[in-house]
Amino acid sequence: MWSSARSEAALLAQLPAPIEIKPIRGARRLRLRYDDVRGILKLTCPTRTSRRSALSWALDQREWIEAQLARSEAVEPFVPGTTIPIEGREIRLVWAEGEARTPVLSEQELRCGGPEDGLERRVTSWLKRLALDTMSREVAEYCEAAGVKATGVSVGDAGSRWGSCSSDGRIRLSWRLILAPPNVRRHVVSHEVAHLVHLNHGPQFKALEARLFGTGLAEAKSDLRSVGPRLRRLGRRG
Repeated sequence: MWSSARSEAALLAQLPAPIEIKPIRGARRLRLRYDDVRGILKLTCPTRTSRRSALSWALDQREWIEAQLARSEAVEPFVPGTTIPIEGREIRLVWAEGEARTPVLSEQELRCGGPEDGLERRVTSWLKRLALDTMSREVAEYCEAAGVKATGVSVGDAGSRWGSCSSDGRIRLSWRLILAPPNVRRHVVSHEVAHLVHLNHGPQFKALEARLFGTGLAEAKSDLRSVGPRLRRLGRRG
């Protein structure tokens, strides 16, 4: 029933969870859900769909998959004494009521004062500002290299997307990328800047993305798949 393809193993390796594919007679489209009891993805599709095509489609839903995985695992709220990644470095969160309310980052600690019940909000706000400042500079850098301009840069917390680029040139990025290693963050930034030129994922887009990012693009994509689920759990409460 399934057509074979040499790249099938590579596609399976890129998925962040095991997958079961089931062709359904009469099905008109592909559907994907996550079984959090068994820890697997379940994909149903029309009988004419090849296994390779089904896997490729599932891989395109990777950000949605990571969001489902994050919701199914233990959350990691920003509480005193916990360790969180900032630009890929594990940093201990320290609360000292008498110190400044604005967080201060050192080599190993992020220190924040003020009332404890507002700690998470202050830390999250500080991380969002850091993310916007950092990624705005990187957008400008990549835009200069691509010969384009972004009409705006903002940060948010979309449940299933790390970034987006609108047809009017506005780039929106997940603030959680500031928690990731720099190569992961810059991969997403360069990806969205490339969309300012090509609003698709065709060969020209891929060539521009590779030129903007430089060496190590495949590694950065792999790293995002690895750290993505945890990034989505950080700063949340169950």
